[in-house]
Amino acid sequence: MRRLPVLLCAIGVLAAASQAAAAPAATALSAVFPRADHHQIVYSPAAAAFMTSSTAQLEPVSARDVIPQLDAAGITRAAVLSVAYVYGQPERSQDEEYARVRAENDWAARQAAEYPDRLVALCSVDPLKDYALAELARCAASPEFGRAIRLQPANGGVQLGDQEAVERLGRVFRSANARGMAIVLQLRETGAREARLLIEQLLPHAPDVPVQVAYAGEREAAPQLAALTVLADAAARRDPRMRHVWVDVTAFARPGLTAADARRLVRRLRQVGMERVLYGSDAGIGADIRPRDAWAAFRSLPLTEAEAARVANNVMSYLR
Repeated sequence: MRRLPVLLCAIGVLAAASQAAAAPAATALSAVFPRADHHQIVYSPAAAAFMTSSTAQLEPVSARDVIPQLDAAGITRAAVLSVAYVYGQPERSQDEEYARVRAENDWAARQAAEYPDRLVALCSVDPLKDYALAELARCAASPEFGRAIRLQPANGGVQLGDQEAVERLGRVFRSANARGMAIVLQLRETGAREARLLIEQLLPHAPDVPVQVAYAGEREAAPQLAALTVLADAAARRDPRMRHVWVDVTAFARPGLTAADARRLVRRLRQVGMERVLYGSDAGIGADIRPRDAWAAFRSLPLTEAEAARVANNVMSYLR
């Protein structure tokens, strides 16, 4: 089987250092733009209605909404991730749940098909659902989707004490590996213990494919930095389970990171290796930041010009 890199994606609320410290770096790198955005979101009118709550009114996000944002940031290619996994939310009873998941994934694929030279659609599913393996197989067999699948438990994560959930996730990892599908695993508000779970109990099931781990959550930077520390230390000691891991900086392109945490973050990214760091904006759902702004925030980290340029030029296999 063809050897592919493992993509680790950290998604949440982290960011750049202060504007005063960042200004020289931003100026020096003004002409540098990412070649690809590895984490964009699209969702249909049906999904927008489903996710709308009494406190948050969501509007659909289509490919036609995404493309101008990419153009403004000088970005050529993007992965657009389906949100089909949301129909697995346990607190919401849904008739014909799997049919809704399929429909949302197919809607995302149609969006990418409108701009085949710019966008690649990644389907999604809650990996803890009984239909997860069937949907993974369907997406893997369809040329409409890119060679990757977004796995996100609709309840936000996998509890360490829930061995059944870990085993279900492991089965999906094995199935993706067998089909040559990259994995985008998104967990919410995870920390060091969850990072160790990933290394010890999940990565061994997918040794041949990219595994993109996205840390989502907008409350605390500390758990995500703790998780990155575990993963960076493993990469630094050349743990064989980490040999194909990439880090997506989506989580770090947000305002609010202290100067001290920015330095810690850069130290960890250097442990991983800048050649294995990817840019992503996660700008589809939140209107507070756009791809151009997210990249500017990342550039304000205390990186060298060469390091930022390297990240800007990194592109995953499913976007080439």
